[in-house]
Amino acid sequence: MSLAHIRTEYQRASLSENDVNDDPILQFTRWFDEAVNARSHEVNAMSLATANLQGRPSSRIVLLKDMDQRGFTWFTHYSSRKGDELASNPFGALLFFWSELERQVRIEGRVEKISDAENDTYFQSRPLGSRHGALASSQSQPIASRDLLEARYNDVVAEHGDNVLRPAHWGGYRLVPDYFEFWQGRPSRLHDRIAFTRDAGGLWVKNRLQP
Repeated sequence: MSLAHIRTEYQRASLSENDVNDDPILQFTRWFDEAVNARSHEVNAMSLATANLQGRPSSRIVLLKDMDQRGFTWFTHYSSRKGDELASNPFGALLFFWSELERQVRIEGRVEKISDAENDTYFQSRPLGSRHGALASSQSQPIASRDLLEARYNDVVAEHGDNVLRPAHWGGYRLVPDYFEFWQGRPSRLHDRIAFTRDAGGLWVKNRLQP
């Protein structure tokens, strides 16, 4: 099969400047709710891109766990590759793709750690197995075998039982956005793209981009 012949003609909807809320966070919330209603698979899954000081990028899928006017929050190990990169280069990019609606949203901005209180509250809301896993795994570090990982997990379960406190290496990041792009697939690849950037006064400026 030729990959060149795999294509989809997007024709579900359109997006005009007048359709888009002047506040991109409110516009994101609207689209997110519509994706939930469309039963998009893993609706809060987002690609997170980071880069080291040499500019070498890396990306992975993480899950959005909170969103408000302050920004977009996810949780992870601070000692992971993305944690190391964010420690030296505190900027990131998010990408949401909801194929059922033929939409994607790009978000860029500075990344900061959230508070210990927020971390503790969320950690205790996680399933017990996930809390055990956070203690057992040194994320992104090599390990000799799956058996060794499972042995570590069993040791954590035996030692901590149901009383699992958040380890210091685990917590949340918040991306504080300074750029949004809302993309709606259209026929003939003439897609609608509406971008928001912050001006010097902190106000959002809206522009249409060519596809």
